[in-house]
Amino acid sequence: KRMTNVPLIASFLAGITTFLSPCVLPLIPAYLSFITGYSLDELKEGERNLKPLIFNTAFFVSGFTVIFTLFGASATYFGSLLAEKRELLRIIGGTIIIVFGLHLTGIYRLKFLYQEKRVHLRNKPLGYLGSFIAGLAFASGWTPCVGPVLSSILILASTQETVTKGIILLFVYSLGLGIPFFLVVLAVNRFLLIFAKAKKIIRSTEIIAGVILILLGILLVTNRLHLLQV
Repeated sequence: KRMTNVPLIASFLAGITTFLSPCVLPLIPAYLSFITGYSLDELKEGERNLKPLIFNTAFFVSGFTVIFTLFGASATYFGSLLAEKRELLRIIGGTIIIVFGLHLTGIYRLKFLYQEKRVHLRNKPLGYLGSFIAGLAFASGWTPCVGPVLSSILILASTQETVTKGIILLFVYSLGLGIPFFLVVLAVNRFLLIFAKAKKIIRSTEIIAGVILILLGILLVTNRLHLLQV
């Protein structure tokens, strides 16, 4: 059975939302400096070679893509083990996604999501391997705003019929998160200039993401995702 476009679009938008979240966006300048070896002043002044910026970013994105796609494969695999309970899992999963959506909108806050669990690398190993390892560590982050979005996509992956579909969902999520990194690298000066203004839209983005999760959860609970097939 062919995968509909709705889960794919939701996964891609979830990746973009993760990039724009309060947990990630404010740290982008630091991540860029960390994975490239350039100081923020050098990035601002254009004292950099674009080639290592792009390649280091590619390895960084590859690192977290590997972890996220493994998450997707695992979620679908365990979901398939409980195939006879698929209807119950769909309803429970949809309900959890709705709760996560309510959390993001601020209607109801889940206190346990404010406990950060993140792997920190103080000193990045030299070269592209270091950027790849940094990406692996980045994917291990579990923060209040990233957690609900990523968890919702993993729940969606667990309802898929095959492991391949789960992998595709999380790969698309990684694309949504990774593409903005490349865009920032290609226009790093402009990004740093508008960075302060961008902070103002973070809360709005979080609310919009919450509403989308609530709608996605409702569609999952009522088994109506197919109605949005495009």
